Amino acid sequence: MSTPFSQSRAWVEIDLPAIDRNVGRIKQALPRHVRYVAVVKADAYGHGMPEVARRLLQAGVDAFAVANVAEAIRLREVGHEGDTLLLSPTLPDEVARAAENGFDLTINSLEEVKAFAAWGSSHGRKVRVHVKVDTGMGRAGVWHECVREVFAQVLASPGLEWRGVYTHFSDADADTAYTSQQRRIFLDLLESIPAEVRAQLLIHADNSAGLESFSAAAPFNAVRIGLMQYGLPPSAGSFLASLKPDPVLSFHARVVLVKDLPKGTAVSYNRTKTLARDSRVAIVAVGYGDGVPTAASNRGVFLVRGQRCPILGRVTMDQTVVDVTDVPDAAVGDMATILGAQGADRITVAEFCAWSDCIPWEALCTLTQRVQRVYRTDRT
Repeated sequence: MSTPFSQSRAWVEIDLPAIDRNVGRIKQALPRHVRYVAVVKADAYGHGMPEVARRLLQAGVDAFAVANVAEAIRLREVGHEGDTLLLSPTLPDEVARAAENGFDLTINSLEEVKAFAAWGSSHGRKVRVHVKVDTGMGRAGVWHECVREVFAQVLASPGLEWRGVYTHFSDADADTAYTSQQRRIFLDLLESIPAEVRAQLLIHADNSAGLESFSAAAPFNAVRIGLMQYGLPPSAGSFLASLKPDPVLSFHARVVLVKDLPKGTAVSYNRTKTLARDSRVAIVAVGYGDGVPTAASNRGVFLVRGQRCPILGRVTMDQTVVDVTDVPDAAVGDMATILGAQGADRITVAEFCAWSDCIPWEALCTLTQRVQRVYRTDRT
């Protein structure tokens, strides 16, 4: 089975029209006043930020969120001049670059309020900020019991332009009770912001999973969407799954060698697999240096000629051995599919994660730069 990308040893295909469809379905499901903030950090979850960001803009998203200044600069380079929120804390030596480019910085502490305000006042311009409230995530953000003082300081600082306030749910895809508790804490704290100020702020708490408990009656006027726009509902049983997002990414590699091995042969490092029969094996040019974790050793499968072929032995840096004994026509140059459809079968991200001991975000983000990105524009 030949592949149209025979120049590549390992590649991912990105279905750009699927992004259009996913964004359209999400926007249709949201109240009309709610702004769509597209999360494109970590190279757009491994999909390739420049191309994906351009497509998201065409699909009508309202703003972007990234992890840091360097990612935000990349968005500027692809032509995005609109709102860009930095979700992670900004280091002192990054403040000038972020503020000069008009990015929205996240405030996580009283010290950051003072530092950002001082820079703004000394440079005769306002630093755009969102205040992040830690309502139980225990990571970034101002701890909720201390945030009222931060609110007051932001209001009193002429060097700051307060543009938003937000929180982050730690277990939205699994624990609705805890998510509701976090939401209540956040809503109570919003009441301490003067109503005329609050009315001007972007108020957001929900990512793809948080939409499960999103309420149009609440003061929320924005959502941060990552996983869903890439075609993956945060949980299979959620109402979001009913939107039927289309998978955007598939992962493939080429067979570089096919050989016969006798029963009793130990395969790959540390001899974790011994052949129980005379076998025909295929060496596939992909490994943990590309994004196939060693946890998939002796557990996962690749699709070759539309058939499931078990991984034999330990996944190595550049190569993985699979059993093609039951695929007699397997040959050098064949396409092996690690994620996605081939023939009548499909390996889903959820299935890949089950045998790789990872979560969907991790499975996508750990596809390395060695893996070529190929962008499809012709699918409907």
